[in-house]
Formats: sequence, C-alpha cells, structure tokens
Amino acid sequence: MKLIVGLGNPGDKYKNTRHNAGFLVVDELARHVPGKPWVLFKPQKFMNKSGVEVKRWLKNREEPFLQNLYVCHDDLDIPLGKFKIQFGKGPKVHNGLSSIYEQLGTKDFWHIRIGIDGDRDGKSGEDFVLGNWRPEEREVINLTIINIINFIKTI
Repeated sequence: MKLIVGLGNPGDKYKNTRHNAGFLVVDELARHVPGKPWVLFKPQKFMNKSGVEVKRWLKNREEPFLQNLYVCHDDLDIPLGKFKIQFGKGPKVHNGLSSIYEQLGTKDFWHIRIGIDGDRDGKSGEDFVLGNWRPEEREVINLTIINIINFIKTI
C-alpha cells in the first residue's frame, strides 16, 4: 500500500495558491483514479505543521508505510511545468518538508517535487508561493498534474 500525501494549507484563503500544488495532485488522484491501492492524505494543519499530522497518521497504522511514502509538494527549485520524483531529496527550503523531516527523523521517503518557479515579479519566495495561480500558470500546472498522475499510476 502506498501513502500519497499532498502538502498545502487548509482553507479557502489558500485554495488557489501555488503552495497548494500537493493538494491539487491528491485531489486529482481521488477524482480520476479511484480504487487503486493507495491511501491519499491531505494534512489539515498549516504547512509548517504538516509533519505532526503525517507522524500521527503513520503512528496509528500497522503497515510499514514509510518506505511507501510519497509526499507531493511545490518546489521553487524547479521551473513551472516540470517535476521530479526523487527518494530522500527535496528543495533547499520548504517548511512543510522541514516539519516532516523533524517529526519522522528522516528524509528517506519519496518526494514528488512539483515545479512552480516562474516570473515572480520581484516577489520573495514566500510571497510568491502564497500567491494565487495566474490563469496561464494554472493551464501549465494542470498538464503537469496529469503527467504526475500518469507516473503515479505506474508505481
């Protein structure tokens, strides 16, 4: 069984932000690929507390999910429209991942790194990720999510 975690921030205020790219993947998986041997999980605490939720979820399970843990998250180190799936390797800075690393005591899980970097219009990384998708970005990210889902179907 695979555990696929989508990182994001809960609530309508953050629903359409770049930081919620992980939530978008999990939502699309739930809609378009039902019945697979996966568990889909969206932590409902803010990004910097994601690890608390993931650890709590893993702690209450008998199955050893850690080796089958896939965390979907936005990544400013990767251009918009690209993605990488890597074991034990994430972006330089990501508060959600830092929380997971701290709570689990390891980086040894699969990272589904969703590229969101683009024209920041002079915004800081934090302001950029918390900004809403522009329509042209949303078109690109929707195609990227389809590609990610096609990959996930093979695992």
